[in-house]
Amino acid sequence: MKRNLMSDPILQSPRQGTVHTDLFDTVELGEYRLANRVVMAPLTRSRASAQGVPTSMMAEYYAQRASAGLIIAEGTNVSPQGRGYASTPGIYTTSQVEGWRRVTEAIHGKGSRVFVQLWHVGRISHPSLQPNGALPVAPSAICPEATSFTAIGFQSCLTPRALATEEIPEIVAQYVQATRNALLAGFDGVEIHAANGYLIEQFLRDSTNKRTDVYGGSREKRARFLLEVTAAVVSVCGAGRVGVRLSPVSTVNGIGPDSDPLATFSFVVEQLNALNLAYLHVIEGITQGPRDAPGGFDLQLLRRAFRGSYIANNGYDLELALKARRHNLADLIAFGRLYIANPDLVERLHAGAPLNAPDRGTFFGGGAQGYTDYPCLTPPKLARDALIR
Repeated sequence: MKRNLMSDPILQSPRQGTVHTDLFDTVELGEYRLANRVVMAPLTRSRASAQGVPTSMMAEYYAQRASAGLIIAEGTNVSPQGRGYASTPGIYTTSQVEGWRRVTEAIHGKGSRVFVQLWHVGRISHPSLQPNGALPVAPSAICPEATSFTAIGFQSCLTPRALATEEIPEIVAQYVQATRNALLAGFDGVEIHAANGYLIEQFLRDSTNKRTDVYGGSREKRARFLLEVTAAVVSVCGAGRVGVRLSPVSTVNGIGPDSDPLATFSFVVEQLNALNLAYLHVIEGITQGPRDAPGGFDLQLLRRAFRGSYIANNGYDLELALKARRHNLADLIAFGRLYIANPDLVERLHAGAPLNAPDRGTFFGGGAQGYTDYPCLTPPKLARDALIR
């Protein structure tokens, strides 16, 4: 990450006239005009209180990174049952909403927009994180080969309890209330987390969904939960303030591949089109791993099929981002791990400047070290001119 991008002519600063790109230009996304096409991807850092309340340190962290055109705040639990990692924030109590309001005010004060990622982990949890020590829930009682970050460190996940059919509308209602709370907290919109092996994706894939009711079997039935959640969320805040995150071929968190991912996720995108969402956020390849899609699945088929904005994610650096815009492979580019150590990532990318290396030992939990203490090239600047509302 310390590579000097200025040494590569193709990556020199657009301000020097060597690269012509609109990566740093304003762009429309749903109801909003963003300052640039750079997105801060949601990053679990486990810095909330034990009760899931966002802290003043989190407000500082996000404000430092507010030159991004859009910030997608970290995965945020829609209910106590949806929690799978210690010290992750929620959005189901009054104190959590108040904590998030301080964060959104800090981000808006720097001129950026912020959506919150709504998260139910499903089986990727541990009884120590669940109400009354209960088993985590999932579409089917299949044990994942995965771990959950608990108060005493990472622990292996257990075999979950399969949800009863009548419980599923209750979880849809939790997403609805979380969306209402997000608006109260000042978020500009919400992202529905349907990726990375968490609950919604557990319903989508036939490797983790063995149900025989209306939520399992055919791809139409397996997609039902996601589509019900999305339609319900849209009814609360409007389609132009809603995005969905997918990871069609990723195998993180022990989720097996779908038997026909192209058919499954093409169907999902078709159905989402009817809702006129602001964006589709796609993890290209294996989350935090290879970008190649196994089986020759061309993810650009989803990009071309979706009628809203397409946010590309996974392993992007400046070179890849410029290529994506040059060939119109994505509308916006989400950067994840680069944002951990580079609060002024937009400015560094624009200048072709070297990047700070992250301290992996401080990724999850802890205090300011490895969180708010990474240096900037220059004092933080406001994002571009006042936003168009």
